[in-house]
Amino acid sequence: MRTELDGSRTLGRPPSRFRSERGEAVIAMTRLAAGPDPVPAILDRLACRSAAAALIGVDGTLLTVCPGRSPLDRRVLADAARVVPELHGRGTPVAVRGGAGTPTVHLVSLGDGTPDDGAGCDPDEGTDPAPWLAVVDPADPVPGDLLADAARLLGLCWRLERSESARRRVAAGDVRSREAVLHLLMVGDVAPARRIAAALRPHLPDLVRVCVVECASRRRGEAAGQVTRALGGRAWVVPCPVRSRHLIALVPAPDRAGPPDAREADALGRLVTGRVPGTRVGVSEPVPLRRTAAGYEQAIHALAVARNGPDGHCRFDRATELRALLGADGQEWARTLLAPCLSYRPARRIDPDGPELLATLGSWLAFDGAAHRHLRIHRNTLAARLAVLRDRLDLDLSRVSDQSVAWLALHLLGPAATPADGPDSASPHPPGADLGGSGAAGRDRGAGTARMDVPAGDDTRWVGLDRLLATPALRLWARGQVAPLASGATPVGLATVRAWLRAEARLPDTAAALGVSVSAVRKRLGRAEQALGRSLLRGPSARHELWLAVRILDAATGGDPVGGLAGRPGA
Repeated sequence: MRTELDGSRTLGRPPSRFRSERGEAVIAMTRLAAGPDPVPAILDRLACRSAAAALIGVDGTLLTVCPGRSPLDRRVLADAARVVPELHGRGTPVAVRGGAGTPTVHLVSLGDGTPDDGAGCDPDEGTDPAPWLAVVDPADPVPGDLLADAARLLGLCWRLERSESARRRVAAGDVRSREAVLHLLMVGDVAPARRIAAALRPHLPDLVRVCVVECASRRRGEAAGQVTRALGGRAWVVPCPVRSRHLIALVPAPDRAGPPDAREADALGRLVTGRVPGTRVGVSEPVPLRRTAAGYEQAIHALAVARNGPDGHCRFDRATELRALLGADGQEWARTLLAPCLSYRPARRIDPDGPELLATLGSWLAFDGAAHRHLRIHRNTLAARLAVLRDRLDLDLSRVSDQSVAWLALHLLGPAATPADGPDSASPHPPGADLGGSGAAGRDRGAGTARMDVPAGDDTRWVGLDRLLATPALRLWARGQVAPLASGATPVGLATVRAWLRAEARLPDTAAALGVSVSAVRKRLGRAEQALGRSLLRGPSARHELWLAVRILDAATGGDPVGGLAGRPGA
């Protein structure tokens, strides 16, 4: 076996002719190197002048084989592959095998032949050196210089492919890491989110505005870069793991006393829509990191208005929050309702615990069937968790009424809920006591959703939902929620929303109840979104707040409740 390229093959040709052929071949291979899939393309060109061309790994594995213009016994390449580990171990960059009536096989390393060649090109396989080029040349000999030129081009293309593959993996890892930080912030786990974000840029600020940017899904990567540049690299820009057309940006907000400056939000929306044409932007109020989920919900509501607005951007118009109106009594009621989950300990370590179940509940209420993409779990896993939540809370999470009760409890308790907040550690009641969320008596009273039958002498922390909502401040809040629907501009808005809520937010059932088409219902709800400044048709939806508002007004006027809890005992 010879260990150098056979230069005598070119002696029978005129030098000028050989140089011309070599130059044309190099130009042709260079063009192939600039095209798509350059490695297979160059191998195929070499195979056209030989019996076969192949790439062989340093462990003797045949990676790629391109058959040539004449038949070839596969054992020829198999024999050549067996000697590659020995050549690589000796550091021999080239060799010629065969002759004396057997096909000649040229072997050329695409690197320098050393064992460490190519290290660091691939984060997963960083110690793998460059493969070897094998050309079987029985009839029309390939000149040695041309083979060396091809090996150099192939080595370069191989390194570029590996580098591009590594770049894509690093970019995907960066996106997944940012998604993980965003997910932690959405469930209120600020400390671990900061620890992960410390390895990335930029640092997480204490106060942020959440922006949701809507664009064409095929342009989301381009739009992410443009949004990052438009905001001067100060924002966390993360592709939404649930909505393929959404980008989520966490933009630092100035920390100063007083109400938020609306001009800042408007300027932010104009900046993004001006730099990224064809986008729609919803901007939240300044929120602390632990309330990122609330900021995201605000931005979604603002985006619903921006879709049909003339400017393409909208800021969230703050309304009085239920959390402030209900105060400590509301938080105690929420702990009562969610106590079976707050104190839940799974039988197996691999099963989700209480906080993870509540995070699943929040994702389900926000994204419905798309929650599995947000949580990065299988659909069947999501269904199993919802079954556990249904059994623990005694709520039918397919109904808008029970969804609204669960939403209110999560909203009141906030992202800081931990098992320590549950009855096992903070409540004088022992586990299994009748707190309205577990036990037979609790189920008979509607799982804490409507406990008007609580005796006056009982602890006021365990009052039911209707008593909790039966205050003048809540009635005023409810009127403010539905007032835009009762205006002259949207005369059928309130009736449509009522019918939609009674139909469990299903468009076909709503259309049948109103005697109109599904498209007409969708248009009416779209006009209601503009009047309310809230999202209805896409999650996170304001249907839970509207259900509560309509129920408060119905209870105050003595009318029939909007549905759901009307049939529960104690309602």
